[in-house]
Amino acid sequence: MIYVFLANGFEEVEALTPVDLLRRSGKEVQLVGVGGSVITGAHGIAVQTDITENQIVLGGDLEMIVLPGGMPGTLNLERSEAVQTAIDFCADRALPIGAICAAPSILGHKGLLDGREAIAYPGFEGQLGTATISKHSVVRDGNIITAQGAGAAVAFGLKLSAVFIGEEKAKALADAVCYPEH
Repeated sequence: MIYVFLANGFEEVEALTPVDLLRRSGKEVQLVGVGGSVITGAHGIAVQTDITENQIVLGGDLEMIVLPGGMPGTLNLERSEAVQTAIDFCADRALPIGAICAAPSILGHKGLLDGREAIAYPGFEGQLGTATISKHSVVRDGNIITAQGAGAAVAFGLKLSAVFIGEEKAKALADAVCYPEH
């Protein structure tokens, strides 16, 4: 199970593109509403989530969490006790954590990016702790995958998918969706 957390003000492309690609990879993904079951993105798109933050189950079949960016979505995610608990759970077990745009700042504030290579939306680099700022739009360092912003959403989704299906199948998935940058 993969949880993708949505809070009001999330960046729609950064959330839904990875969900689509992960599901095409055969993974079970649930959209988790922070603060309710209908969450409105930064551009006014309302999304019905599968569950709310109060319904998540940590353990068992949890394989990854994903934190989309956007404002004030990132701030709303960071304020959620359930999101913080899920991050800690995954970090303690070296389970994959994906964060894009402003959301890597949440991991930076927790010290999870210290000594790692990471990337975030321009202007958020100072909130990534002692991370080495990547020159790539998407980077995986150990169990943490970070990405720069909405323009990197497909590459981010493919990198998240590659965690489970491998690089070769992720390249085939990129071909299947006509993604030219691989």
